[in-house]
Amino acid sequence: MTILSVDQARKRILSYFQPVTTETLPLTGCSRRVLAEDIVAANDLPPFDNSSMDGFAVRAADVADATTDSPCTLRVVADIPAGSHPSIVLAEGEAARIMTGAPIPAGADAVVPVEDTDFNDRDAGAPPPEEVQILKTTQTGWNIRPRGMDILSGEVVLQKGRGLKPQDLGLLAMLGVASVPVFRKPRVALFSSGDELLPPDAPLEEGKIRDSNSFTLAALIEDAGAEVVRLGVAKDTYDSVKALLEKAAALHVDLILSSAGVSVGAFDFVKQVIESDGSMDFWRVNMRPGKPLAFGDYKKIPFIGLPGNPVSAFVGFEVFVRAALGRLSGSFGGIRQTIRVRCAEQIDSDGRESYLRAQVQVEDGAFVARLTGHQGSGNLHSLVQANALLIIPAGVKCVPAGQEVEAWLI
Repeated sequence: MTILSVDQARKRILSYFQPVTTETLPLTGCSRRVLAEDIVAANDLPPFDNSSMDGFAVRAADVADATTDSPCTLRVVADIPAGSHPSIVLAEGEAARIMTGAPIPAGADAVVPVEDTDFNDRDAGAPPPEEVQILKTTQTGWNIRPRGMDILSGEVVLQKGRGLKPQDLGLLAMLGVASVPVFRKPRVALFSSGDELLPPDAPLEEGKIRDSNSFTLAALIEDAGAEVVRLGVAKDTYDSVKALLEKAAALHVDLILSSAGVSVGAFDFVKQVIESDGSMDFWRVNMRPGKPLAFGDYKKIPFIGLPGNPVSAFVGFEVFVRAALGRLSGSFGGIRQTIRVRCAEQIDSDGRESYLRAQVQVEDGAFVARLTGHQGSGNLHSLVQANALLIIPAGVKCVPAGQEVEAWLI
């Protein structure tokens, strides 16, 4: 059996996936959804020249020589709150009280902050003064946000494939976009396999263990922006596996994901069932943890089989499944961004591309990493203690203390 590099295996898997169908949703349902089309601004932002301060709209030339010792006195001819539409035109020697966000009246070309005037009655509801003394000079354009300063009409503001963030939704609302086309959430059918698995609330029995992978993987699927369809646990029988796979097919999911049984011999029933109406490949990937990997399809639905050891299943998801879900969701991403970290200790490896559990902290302005205990693939506790996975490249058997490596923050 040929051993593949991580990159080779990931590319093979991703070649099978295309984005799911799209739907149009109101903004209230679009958090973390992926845009299916570019968003083009239909208007300028800001849509009009407006004040960035509470103060007085003025003609800059009128107050060019204003100082605290020699203030400039202007006649206040208007009061302009936010949301109003002023019709006045400021003439020489005139000013208008103005609030933050309010439109700049014609004739004005600057705003003097209220702190730079003699007007001290700033309580809510206080009327404007008849005159105001300007205590500091200003210049044309000061404290004015001009129309189109942020966005011009016709500009592409959000691109297809972007995962929508809270600030994106606010921008869409500002642009008058009430609903947007997004890729629907991919649906992932998830099951564990093995006669040894018990539910979390069951008392332990001789030779049995509690199923943890279905809970870890379900949470990872949701974190990746997909919907989980829980199929439960398949017993080590042909009929049990067949029933779960048939259920997944009937639900028209986008991916079938399993854990356990991908080592040679222990996965026979799943292999038989899948090959009865699909195909199955077993791969050995040059990585640790998680060397064995199964990939195929059942009734044209992609299938990924992860190892059963808890850390191997977690790492396999991060390396392969997250990227596949990114492709399905239309984001064409899915792989976590890496950072550079300095190893606080010597790290030994076996030459495979390794994903090691570590705690990363900032020390003297740099990211410093320390391994979190035993790195066995069944030791979930060390993964709980970690906030990062250190990526040790293939072929490297020793990383000296002080050397930098790449890491994923988890």
